[in-house]
This record gives sequence, structure tokens and C-alpha cells, in this order.
Amino acid sequence: MGTLTSCSFSTATFRFRSRPVGNDFRQRIHLFNITSKNLCFLCSKKQVSSGSFGRFRCFSTNGNGDKNEGEESSLVKDSNSKTATMPEEAEEELDSDKDPPAPVSSRPPSISPIGPGYNNFQVDSFKLMELLGPEKVDPADVKLIKDKLFGYSTFWVTKEEPFGDLGEGILFLGNLRGKREEIFAKLQSQLTEIMGDKYNLFMVEEPNSDGLDPRGGPRVSFGMLRKEVSEPGPTTLWQYVIAFLLFLLTIGSSVELGIASQINRLPPDVVKYFTDPDAIEPPDMGLLFPFVESALPLAYGVLGVQLFHEVGHFLAAFPKKVKLSIPYFIPNITLGSFGAITQFKSILPDRRTKVDISLAGPFAGAALSCAMFSVGLLLSSNPDAAGDLVQVPSMLFQGSLLLGLISRATLGYAAMHAATVPIHPLVIAGWCGLTTSAFNMLPVGCLDGGRAVQGAFGKGALSGFGLTTYTLLGLGVLGGPLSLPWGLYVLICQRSPEKPCLNDVTEVGTWRKTVLTVAIFLVVLTLLPVWDELAEELGIGLVTTF
Repeated sequence: MGTLTSCSFSTATFRFRSRPVGNDFRQRIHLFNITSKNLCFLCSKKQVSSGSFGRFRCFSTNGNGDKNEGEESSLVKDSNSKTATMPEEAEEELDSDKDPPAPVSSRPPSISPIGPGYNNFQVDSFKLMELLGPEKVDPADVKLIKDKLFGYSTFWVTKEEPFGDLGEGILFLGNLRGKREEIFAKLQSQLTEIMGDKYNLFMVEEPNSDGLDPRGGPRVSFGMLRKEVSEPGPTTLWQYVIAFLLFLLTIGSSVELGIASQINRLPPDVVKYFTDPDAIEPPDMGLLFPFVESALPLAYGVLGVQLFHEVGHFLAAFPKKVKLSIPYFIPNITLGSFGAITQFKSILPDRRTKVDISLAGPFAGAALSCAMFSVGLLLSSNPDAAGDLVQVPSMLFQGSLLLGLISRATLGYAAMHAATVPIHPLVIAGWCGLTTSAFNMLPVGCLDGGRAVQGAFGKGALSGFGLTTYTLLGLGVLGGPLSLPWGLYVLICQRSPEKPCLNDVTEVGTWRKTVLTVAIFLVVLTLLPVWDELAEELGIGLVTTF
């Protein structure tokens, strides 16, 4: 598609000099013929007499629709000027009766139908975006850093590109002249000496690289961002208020889960209202108050798993001097809680730190959940603890292949094939905790699993894992009935990948990748529901009918 010629105008006043009619009139006719044959007199090189009318600019196009560089001209230089520029061929026509020259362009000059008002609005929009956007790197600082920071012995810069989500930084591309970790540490130290604490330096993989570095590993580049742009902001008062309100709602959902676990003891009117789709009139909720006290142990177990999860994050972050935000708990009536959103409040130094902090939370929560689940199963098979058991439908054990198999091995075939199964409340608390930990370990977005995969295998691998996870959640293959609400939660709150580390290139090591791979495999087994035929074959929670 061709490019429309655009002209910008300012206030102008014309003054014309009168001349006698005669040969001059004929010469003016020739001049009109010249200009009417696609020769824009605004883009001339010579000067003829005229009046002053401000600045008149023209950007003509060539035959390909591109703007001709160097053809910008001014009809009058300033308000005091008495000369105007004209084509050299036109001035020669004024001096002789020669035929007019051939036109310089095959396309007539045209003016954008949109008009200068739209162009001015477009320029103002770009200026407004620059004012509202993050502050960019100072060009003078870029030149200083390029001259004093980089060099033959460290990193030879060959190209510069925008860096950051909005292009607010600078990415230096070039050739590495040594071991990347040693050079990066040296450049960070020198940057602090030159610029103080004004900028952060990132070592990232070179985008669109054609090959690997001759010394092994990917080719690297160095990005630079202002500290106030790259570092997360402090927690605000409103964020504390929101976190507190969400924690109260999570307490309520955990107590509700404890009450629902006593379904065989609840009044029939309450059970009918929550289980019968045709029930319309709500019962007296005051009937539930006597069951709140007996629901507290299960609520404590669910909340304890979530708090232990967050403690794991903080214990892993403290030695690395990484700051974390307060947790934003997400209530859920089925599991008590969907976990919590915890943000990084400082830039991570390297990918190992990202993997360690990300895995510490789910591993801590899963360890406590596994302990409660195991103790609960042992108590469920103990006849002396029959008074503390609650009856749950046997079909609930079809919600997880891994946990269903463990329950089947502990409780036995006969117990699992009854209409209801008596279990200790710790089994429910451990089951919910393990399920929540597994959901948070899914390799997608900004979840703990997504952060760990991004740190261990890179952002490209996270995209592939994320697409697969979204597909399995959408088909209900993972999570069963909870797949849709969890998928919506991830899309709304946790879909964006984590920002890069300062050193986003150095590998995390084989054992971290191995641990993460095994963890994801266990996550799939935990969230994989058991269909009826397989449940009957394995003896997991399906009542045999004849």
C-alpha cells in the first residue's frame, strides 16, 4: 500500500509583486505548466522573490510511495525573509523560452485526506504515552556506559535495541569476551561505580540469535533499566486491606468446608437445600451454629497448610535477601482455599533463586498435607477412633488417581466399595492441602510451578507447558470439576510469566531440573480423576451394583 503525502501547515501570509504583462505573462504560463506536471515547487533548490508567510513544509513521495529524504524545504526561512525556494528548472524557464523539463515524479503530489488535525492528534497521543509511560534510559548515560563500561576485554557492543515491556530500557548486543558469570559480576560492579544506584543491569539470552556462543551455551546480551522502573513498588495500604479481607473470607470458606464434611450429621432441611437442585426456600442458617465448633479442627488444618506454604516461600527467600509481598489468600468453598498470591518485591539475582523459592512453598505445604493425610488414614482404620470419623461418599475418592490408590491400599477394598466411607477429618484436610499444592504447581503463568519451569527450562519451555496445561484444564482432564474455576483464576490473576532475573542465562543444574520434573509428574497423578471403568478395575470408591 502506498504512503500518502502529508503536509503540515502553519499560519501564512502571501505578498505578490506585480509585473508588466507580456513575455513575463508567457513565462508564468510555462511555470504553471511545470508545476502542473507533477513538479512540486515547494521542494525546490533555487530562490525567487516572494513574501513572508511563516514555514511551509512538504514531504513528497517517490514512485514507490516512500518519502524522499532531503526534499524537505521551506518556502520562506522565517518571518523576515523575502525569498522563496523554487525548482531550478522553473527559474531557467523564466530566463528562456525552452520547453519545460520532464516531470520528476510519475505520481502527482497529494495531501492526506485525513488532514493536519489528525496528524497533530497522533503526535500528541505519542507524547502523552511517553509522559504516562515509564521513564526511559537517558541517551547521554547510554553513550557514557557504552564507552566506559563495555570494551574489548569484556563485551564488545555491536548493536543497541529497546529493552523492557514498553521499550523503556536499552539492550546491548555484541560479542562476549570471557566467561559470562565473571564478566557479568565485573560489569555490575563497574556500573555501580560509574552511575551509582541509578540503573539495573540484566544478562539475558540474545533475542533471535542465529547460534550458540563459541564458549558454549546461548549467546548473551546485556539490558539496562532504571531502578525505579525495573524494581517492584512497595506494598500500599489498600493492598494490606485487601489481603486482610481475603484472609477473613478464607477463614469463612475453611469453616464452611468443615461444616460440609459433617453432612451425615446436619439437619435434613439444610442437607436438602445444598444438595437438591430443586430446593428454593433457604433453611434457617442458625441450625448450623452447633456444628461450627466441630468444624474448627478441619478449618485449622486447611489454614495451617496454606500458612505453612507461605512460610516455605519466606524461609527460602530470606537467605537470598529476596523480599516477598504479603500473601493474598484466595477463598474456595470446595477446598477451603485455592492458595495465595505472593509477589516478588525485589529483583531475583539468578534462575536458581527463582526455582528454589518457587518450589519451597508447594513442597512445604505438600509435606504438611501428606502428614495429615497419612495420619488421618491410619486413624480411619483404627476402631478406637470411630467416634471421631465422618461419613463421606465413596465417589469422592475418584477425584484423584494418586490419592485414591493410597486410600484404597490403606482402607481396603470393602471399605472403599460402600456407599459412604468413614474417615477422619485429617484425611479431608490433607486431601484438600495436597490438591491445592498440586494446582499451584501446575506449569503455567505466574504460579509456583510456572515460575519454577521458567527458571529451570526458560520462558520458551513455559509457553509450551502453559499451552498444554490450559488445554488439559479446558477439557477437564486435570482437576475434574475444579478445572474450570481454577483455569479462570489463573487467566485472571496469574497468567503473566515472571519477569527475568538479573542473571537470566546461567543454568540451574541437573538435580533441580530432575526434582521439578518428578514434582510435575506427581502433580498430574494427583489432579488426574479416575473414570468409572478404571475405578471399578482398581477398586477406588465405586459402589458395585448388580
